[in-house]
Amino acid sequence: MVEGYRQSEKLGCYLKQKQNILQIHRIVSSDLQRALDTANEIARFLNLPVESRNHWRETNNGIIAGMPNEIVNERFPGLYFSSLRMDERFPGGESPLEFYKRIEESYHMLCEEQSSKNHLENVIIVTHGGVMNVIYHIVKGLEWTNKNKSFPASNTGIHKLEYYDGQMVLTLENSLEHV
Repeated sequence: MVEGYRQSEKLGCYLKQKQNILQIHRIVSSDLQRALDTANEIARFLNLPVESRNHWRETNNGIIAGMPNEIVNERFPGLYFSSLRMDERFPGGESPLEFYKRIEESYHMLCEEQSSKNHLENVIIVTHGGVMNVIYHIVKGLEWTNKNKSFPASNTGIHKLEYYDGQMVLTLENSLEHV
């Protein structure tokens, strides 16, 4: 917990030092607490508001959310994200396919929002590893399933997407230069 706070603080300081280059206009965050904590720390350094959005959340794993692993294994043996069929939901949650479609829709909405403006805004999205994994698959044109190996996404890792010739391109992957 303390390490995560320190990483967020270092990230905020790093982004403030780079603000003349990065020109960050907005901070959008998952509404889950760990992402909001990071986003609020960044916002403190950049003096920007945080826009909290539930569609940038990690997979909704329903009734097992926050449950200790040993209890989950006892009550739901073998229930893992990678063990679900693409259309099979976590009890009280969403399926891998629903998760993918939610992130794909959110990503495309953000791209459309950006392209409809007179000038592009630089937006920070504070989200989760599973979300970043889906975005990597979309940007790289790869098929995504819940059984794929994940792209790396460290805590406070920076992933930079830039708009070139009508498409988004990954120009920085999981940078931890700030820590």
